[in-house]
Amino acid sequence: MSIRAVKSISQSQLTLEGAGVKLRRAFGFGRTSDFDPFLLLDDFRNEHPEDYLPGFPWHPHRGIETITYVLSGSVHHGDSLGNKGTMGAGDVQWMTAGSGILHQEMPKGDERGRMHGFQLWANLPSSLKMTAPRYQDIAAADVPEVVDDDGTRVRIVIGEFWGKKGPVEGVAADPRYLDVSVPPGGRKRIAVDRANQAFAYVFAGSGTFRDASAPQGVLTEQVDGVTSRELPHESENRSLVLFDRGDEVVVQAGDEGIRFLLVSGRPIEEPVAWYGPIVMNTKAELQQAIQELRNGTFIGVTPGAD
Repeated sequence: MSIRAVKSISQSQLTLEGAGVKLRRAFGFGRTSDFDPFLLLDDFRNEHPEDYLPGFPWHPHRGIETITYVLSGSVHHGDSLGNKGTMGAGDVQWMTAGSGILHQEMPKGDERGRMHGFQLWANLPSSLKMTAPRYQDIAAADVPEVVDDDGTRVRIVIGEFWGKKGPVEGVAADPRYLDVSVPPGGRKRIAVDRANQAFAYVFAGSGTFRDASAPQGVLTEQVDGVTSRELPHESENRSLVLFDRGDEVVVQAGDEGIRFLLVSGRPIEEPVAWYGPIVMNTKAELQQAIQELRNGTFIGVTPGAD
């Protein structure tokens, strides 16, 4: 087994989206090949209602799949096909936009005004860009959780892990999406398919993603004849960790433990042409989608009151 080295560590950036929602963007609108088949990850965590209540009014999607995972508060959604509903804490929604859909998402905080969730965008291969839109709505109770002997907890949002299978099926990128909690001081090895791209997003606590146990260093180099050891870089809250190739990820939790999303998927390796929420393979396809939006033929049904 080979350990996945850390390719890069970065912090999510404050971003305004929708009608003025303040959120943190871990990645998106760039470095497409680094995260293929994934395009974007937003962390919409906030305790101030004025920063999230404006929401995400009607907007289009084509050529992608969006995965929304709510941790606290709720998100009311509706679309141009007449679907609507509310996602609560622990719920998951996988939306295949395919050939095109208009929808809206309006967040609402919990009784203390807290709102927290994630939205991940996964690309579709050219053969499925114009597939029919569909939803997979998953209640929190249907998301399996496994607990290891050392206290490590894993919610399996998508994919298979430790003998359990997540409820979302038939996704083009064949992804695995885990919500992992490792207790204080714990060290965990997690297998990841060698062929898949993988990243972690830390959203509570801290830890290191290296093949080392503190206080051992992982790099030794000589500068002016002096040998030095460099300790692993600690990944803290809102850190994005991009991994290189390998068979497994090793995480060492800090004094407060660590909680992170661990996401992996099979790269599509196709050209990406991107215009906001529309992702195709060529500029001509983007221009066609934009023209259809302008002349009202993007989809067959226009949004109504919700």
